[in-house]
Amino acid sequence: MALSNSVPPILVFDLDGTLAETAPDLVATLNMLLTREGFPAVPYETARGLVGGGARALIERGLAHCGGSLPAARVDEMFEEYLSYYDAHIADATTLFPGVSAALDRFDAAGWRFAVCTNKIEYSAVLLLEALGVANRFKAICGRNSFPISKPDGRALLMTIEKAGGRSDRAIMVGDSRTDIETAQNAKIPVVAVDFGYTEMPVEAYEPDRVISHFDDLWDAAESLAESNWSIAQAS
Repeated sequence: MALSNSVPPILVFDLDGTLAETAPDLVATLNMLLTREGFPAVPYETARGLVGGGARALIERGLAHCGGSLPAARVDEMFEEYLSYYDAHIADATTLFPGVSAALDRFDAAGWRFAVCTNKIEYSAVLLLEALGVANRFKAICGRNSFPISKPDGRALLMTIEKAGGRSDRAIMVGDSRTDIETAQNAKIPVVAVDFGYTEMPVEAYEPDRVISHFDDLWDAAESLAESNWSIAQAS
């Protein structure tokens, strides 16, 4: 992949369901809260499908699945309890998806830089990436509370790119959900979707620019997007 422009290209990743399989620890935290409230635990395969909208949404979805209802004030308390427990168990069973480290190595050797734009709380995102041993690979790790706005507002992605020292016309987003795809589209940045994350419908339905099933495929996807999008930008 020829990179003639002096500005380093940048890949901006979502975190949950994109870089890391976080569902085991997210679901374990949910079930701890539910059972403490007297509700049954949600089976993992079912609960994995509830992940993807943040901790508060996961709690609400878990309660709805159990046919339960709690006052809004109690749900607020559970949200804070969720964050505290989850941070203490953030990488008990969480792992990077296969091929992540090798992909980062290949892009790094080619001069790319990396950032994370997630709707996870920033502290939790940094904590998790540190626990997984890859936090130092990202020029910026930005979460739901890093800026006044968050995904799917495209400005969250643009501000992440700026914080990482990148440029929006030399950027590609990588995510797993409708939120990630819409964020990139709102920012007018090409987006690669992984098809193994947390999404209500197949990611193809949200019309990303490319879909991959393994991080081994990211290089070719990014190369084709760079050639088609950046050559147009440089010519205009």
